[in-house]
This record gives sequence, C-alpha cells and structure tokens, in this order.
Amino acid sequence: MPKIKILHIIKSLGRGGAETLLPETLRIHNKDKFEFHYIYFLPWKDQMVSAIENEGGIVQCISSSNNLRLLFNYDKVIKYCKDNSIDLIHCHLPWSGFLGRIVFGLTNIPVIYTEHNIQEQYHIVTKLLNKWSFNQQILALGVSKDVTRSIRENIKPFINVDTLFNGVDTDKFKLDKEKGNKIKDEFNLPDNSILIGNVAVFREQKCISDWISAFKIVSDQKENVFGILVGAGPQEQKLKSLVKELKIENRIFFPGLKTNTIPYFSAIDIFMMSSGYEGLPIALLEAMSMNCAIISTKAGGVVEVIENNKSGLLSEVGDIKALAKNLETLVFNEGKRIEFQKAARARVISNFSLISMVNNLERVYINSLMK
Repeated sequence: MPKIKILHIIKSLGRGGAETLLPETLRIHNKDKFEFHYIYFLPWKDQMVSAIENEGGIVQCISSSNNLRLLFNYDKVIKYCKDNSIDLIHCHLPWSGFLGRIVFGLTNIPVIYTEHNIQEQYHIVTKLLNKWSFNQQILALGVSKDVTRSIRENIKPFINVDTLFNGVDTDKFKLDKEKGNKIKDEFNLPDNSILIGNVAVFREQKCISDWISAFKIVSDQKENVFGILVGAGPQEQKLKSLVKELKIENRIFFPGLKTNTIPYFSAIDIFMMSSGYEGLPIALLEAMSMNCAIISTKAGGVVEVIENNKSGLLSEVGDIKALAKNLETLVFNEGKRIEFQKAARARVISNFSLISMVNNLERVYINSLMK
C-alpha cells in the first residue's frame, strides 16, 4: 500500500516552538504509513533542517526575502506537490497558511492549518488576510483551547476548528543531572547555586525585560541565585544592556541559541516565563518534563497547562512584583521547590505526551483525506 504523503509548509525552520515540534513529531510518526515533506522559505533560519532530515524527512527551501515574495512562490509549491504526489498539506502560522490556501484553491489538495497564537496579537494586515482566506482550507487546529476560542471569536469561520494540544517527548526530555552539572561547572556556579532559566526567542512577546527585573529583586536577597537565558532574537542587545544597567552581568548568563537544550534544562532549577501572550509554549512543556519547577505569567494556553499552586505558580501578565514573589517562594523554600519539580513532570506525562499528540494528528490526516 503506498504511503500517504504529507507536506508541512512553514515560514522558517529556526529554533521556535512550532518549528521544534516538526522533528519531534516526525520521530514518533508511523513512517510505514506516512512520508513527510517540508518546505520553508527563510534560508538563514535552518536550525531544524538537519534534525528533520536525520529523522527521515525530506526538506526543501524555497528562498523568499519577505512575506509577499513567499506568497508569490505558490507556483513552485504546486510544482513540488505534483512532482512528489503530495496527498495533504499541513500549514503552520499565518503566512504559510495564506500560501497553503492559494495552493488549495488552485489544486484542491486538502489543506489543514495549525494556529499557534491568538488572533488578538497579530498585525492588522494578518488579521484581515486571515478573515478573508480562512475558509479556503478543510480544517483548522488550535494548539490550546484559548487559541481555538480566539479563532472562533475573531474570524467566525465556517470550517471546523478543533483543539489539538501540543505535546512533549517525556522519554527524551528527562532530567540528566550529569549534563546539568557540566553546564553549572561551565559557568563556575557554586555547588549550592539555584539556577533560574528560560529558553526563548528574544522578542517582545516574551517580555524578558520583566523576567530580568523580577530576577533582580530576588537575586539582591540571595547570593547563590543565578539566571540563564538560552536563545537569541531581535531584543538580545537590549536585554544585555538592561542586565548591565542593573549591574547583574555576573549573575545572568546568555549562552546563545542552542539546538540541544536538554543540558540547559537539566541545569535549571526553576523555569520562569514572563510572556505577554502564548499559544501553548513548547519550551514550557519541555521544562516541565525535565523536572524544572515552573513560574509563569497567565499567558494564553499556559493556564491550561499549569494548575496554579499545584504544578506551578502563576501571576498576572506584566505584574513583575507578583512574578518576583512567586520566585521568592521557590528560592527560599527548597521543599516546595522539589515538590513543584515533581508535580510539573507528573502533569506533563499525564496530559501532554507527544505520543498522544501524534496519534491524534495521524487520525486528523486520515480523516481529512476521507472527506
């Protein structure tokens, strides 16, 4: 029986949450039944390419310097689909979604779309294009109930919009104390250090300046508290300048963008998120799976993952004092910190496993082709 050929279309294959999921899900997918292809458009954002290829994915870059040029490459995508007998297209994030809908209209190849963010946070042009084109596909998936709600309330589409939660491979993302100790040794941290961390793209959405401000409040009270911000992005220099201004350069470390984050998660005692909005962040699920105690703002789908005072501590978006107070609670109470570390992993194992996500996704693919 011939394999079902799925083409994922995504703007970039950099180190973002949606991008990271592609090689993770591919590793678990039934490759006897499915063959997976990937098209992306920003050649300088290719961190996930080798990971996808190592898992048997077929990757093609169609270089596009901006969003409009991306859309005008619809003919190349159509040719790729015909040359490779693609059965179904799965698009991620708006501009890839717009392109997929053009291809659907011209070829009738079934297109499904995964939305990773809430509509309220998009640029007005993106919102208008979404409203205009959203019904030109057979199904939309929200990565959290909040994302699904946002689609239904803002776009009011005729097509079905379902929720399919993101997941994490809890066997792969498992605490490795030896690797964590090596990271702490690399930064010359004392044996009794408490490491606060985040893994993120440094953009406005993540509100990392709030993270740094909350960290400053707590680190002023306890000498063995250190911070690590793993990632890169447009706000990197601004954040480093803030750290220098607050005179905590020797307390917060910027190791840069890392494809393999497991050693860093293994070193982190408390994973703190300060985001203004989220869909359902992959880094959060990975941190929970790695036994990090969780502190976060109530950003979007975060509240569907973290049960406040059970599997993590939550505060309102933008409330730096409350974020710092929650951080103080776990820094100064080792027993509670250990309790929350165990609770985080238990929560993600029981509710957000990658195997469950992939099984649900494969059912979506098969059902979509039967329509």
